[in-house]
Amino acid sequence: MQVFKDQLDRFIYLKGSPKRIVSLVPSQTELLYDLGLGDQIIGLTKFCVHPKDFKKSNTIVGGTKQVRVKKIADLKPDIICCNKEENTKEMVEELMKIAPVHVSDINTLSDSLSLMRQYGEIFNCDVVAQKLIQEIREKHKQFTTYALEQPPVKVGYFIWKDPWMVAADNTFINHLLEMNNYKNVFSGLVRYPEIRKEDLENFETPDVVFLSSEPFPFKKEHMATVKEMFPKSKVKLVDGEYFSWYGSRLKSAFDYFLELRKQLEII
Repeated sequence: MQVFKDQLDRFIYLKGSPKRIVSLVPSQTELLYDLGLGDQIIGLTKFCVHPKDFKKSNTIVGGTKQVRVKKIADLKPDIICCNKEENTKEMVEELMKIAPVHVSDINTLSDSLSLMRQYGEIFNCDVVAQKLIQEIREKHKQFTTYALEQPPVKVGYFIWKDPWMVAADNTFINHLLEMNNYKNVFSGLVRYPEIRKEDLENFETPDVVFLSSEPFPFKKEHMATVKEMFPKSKVKLVDGEYFSWYGSRLKSAFDYFLELRKQLEII
């Protein structure tokens, strides 16, 4: 029997290296695949869109907030991978009746790298995990040097409309905004608060308003409405996966951030 701790300091008891994995978090599904565990993933969510077409050849067990428990049980997993924010406590408790459940808790880059180390140990892929960690660290170091040389930019990061919601403090998104030398005008709030139009005068005016591609799929047609809300600000559509996916997508995130910063200079 092997004993591990997840990121909530919960003990995970495993008979050996898990061979049958159910992943209920899109970012973690991609990470597990890139760690060389694609053949061991036997169930995932409808939102696990990376790698492309992977879910077409796999078993979809629901979404991130609601899953088909019996369908998961029928798969006879050795482990179920969840996340504190993406999945619910009630879901985790129900799934623990089926198999050991690992729960991640990600707010910083350090948390992300810690998860990769844990997966390396649990799934016996330490070498691949360490290589990924080192690659991300090098990309991060190079980008940080660049970002700190850039002037601070005040931003607002919207994740939803009707109601309008933003990313604020204590989120991985805000952590990455700070890493980019962006000042989040909503950082005084916590998590993902609703923002009413009549409350905007209580906040600094952002230089740029970011409209994320997820979870709400903001498109060009939404930019005019946001521009009316922030007439003195620029409005920019951004790829939400690079700001919120904390797995192996971080390998290319810093290249995206570099290009994004250059684009802001010309809009």
